[in-house]
Parts: sequence; structure tokens; C-alpha cells
Amino acid sequence: MSERGLLIVLSGPSGVGKGTVRKAIFERDDNDFQYSVSMTTRQQRPGEVEGVDYYFRSREEFEALIEAGEMLEYAEYVGNYYGTPLSYVRQTLDQGKDVFLEIEVQGAKQVKDKVPDGVFIFLTPPDLAELRSRITGRGTDSAEVIDERMRVAREEIEMMALYDYAVVNDEVPKAVDRIREIISSEHFRVDRVIGTYIKMLEEL
Repeated sequence: MSERGLLIVLSGPSGVGKGTVRKAIFERDDNDFQYSVSMTTRQQRPGEVEGVDYYFRSREEFEALIEAGEMLEYAEYVGNYYGTPLSYVRQTLDQGKDVFLEIEVQGAKQVKDKVPDGVFIFLTPPDLAELRSRITGRGTDSAEVIDERMRVAREEIEMMALYDYAVVNDEVPKAVDRIREIISSEHFRVDRVIGTYIKMLEEL
């Protein structure tokens, strides 16, 4: 009997570098995680690719999927929807493959309610001054949006207690190594593998 895959949820405040860390994990030659691409109603940024960075959809299209129950999670953040399509995640986990989600904190709360045995990792900045510097350095947001993102970030950091692990993103390669070590350890938890051995004993 093959072990069901792990659902790995990486989130943290806007600007902490979730996308950068996730890309670094997936660029490694030994990566075997399946990435679940999120869907959003925000505008596509220069360099972003449809179906790789996000699925870009209209607000009407997104709300139709919510109504149909086709989202594992979704959240409205600074005026835009973000979410995870459900069908791909279910199929991939059932095949015994690990699924990696990079999502907003609001969405992670919904996933934890639906998939409590997922691995929930909170990516943190070294400090709030560094977080503001990273958000400002994007050069894509107005001063008002930056202030709003910082206000939301403070609220999100207070929600860290909902997660299993906290990883500081001080240097991307170090953050990647910490996350991979966490996931590797989770595969050996007794409560994840005991079902396989109980079935083996029943077959003796």
C-alpha cells in the first residue's frame, strides 16, 4: 500500500519571499514535490507566466468556482482573490505525491480546517524593517498599498500560532534547507505510517 502524499502549506506575510523560496525549492535537481499553482484575480505582473506563477482569472470566473465548491481555499487580499483549485490537489495526494502550496495566511486557515494533517510552515522575515524594505523594493506598489500590506503583515504574523513550524527567511538557501528538513522528518511520523503496518499485520 502506498503512503498518501503530504500536503505542504507554505505561507507568511506579503513580501516575506514566499515565491522566491518556493522557486528555489523547485529548482533543485532532487526536488520531487508537485506544485499546486494558485489562482488569482490580481493583474499579471511583468515576467509572470499563466499556469506557472498563477492562473489569472476574472473576478466573475473566480466567484463561479467558489460557488461550485471547486476551491480548496480562497481569500480576498488587498482587493483581489487568491485561491487553490481543489481537484488537482486531491488527485495528486491520492497518487502518493507530496503537494506544495504557497498561499496567503487567510487561505492556510481554511486548508487547516479541511486537511488538518497537512504540514503548515510559516515563513517569517528577520524583522519588520526588513519586511518593509522588501515590499518597497518591488517597485510595483504605491505608498498607500505598502502601508496597507504592512498593516496586514502585522496581523498575519500574530497568526503564526496556527502553524506547525516557523522558518526565518534570512538567506534563501538556508530557508530552503530548513523547509526540506521539516518535510523529510514529517514522512517518518508514526501517525502517518502506522496505517500501512496495521494493514500488513492484518494480512499475516
